[in-house]
Amino acid sequence: MFLNTIKPANGAKHSSKRVGRGIGSGLGKTATRGHKGQKSRAGGFHKVGFEGGQMPLQRRLPKRGFNSMNLGAEVRLSDLNISNLVDVDFLTLVAAGLVSQHANKIKIIHTGTIEKAINVRGVGVTATAKAAIIAAGGSVE
Repeated sequence: MFLNTIKPANGAKHSSKRVGRGIGSGLGKTATRGHKGQKSRAGGFHKVGFEGGQMPLQRRLPKRGFNSMNLGAEVRLSDLNISNLVDVDFLTLVAAGLVSQHANKIKIIHTGTIEKAINVRGVGVTATAKAAIIAAGGSVE
């Protein structure tokens, strides 16, 4: 097999329709453009969403929602249990890849279990997660 002998499979390629080439082709006269109107004419262009002067749908509908600038991140107890972190703070969580460096707030939530002692500093902790960390022999500051 050589690169110059490679061909697409039979039936994989189709020749394009040649419109406007006479009545015998079945695609003559209006050449699939229909009768009259802006879109039937040469240069009959209008921008996407244009509705003939009527207020377009994207402008009729109300704006809703926003993207919060206060990006918060949650860390599960099970994630901390798997990681080899002993002292947990913002920088160690970012270095371990558990949260994004763009996070403004970090909170440890009680999902899963923790069996090792960790020291949490400068990070939000839920009440049940705090109890689980202390029960495992760790501390929360």
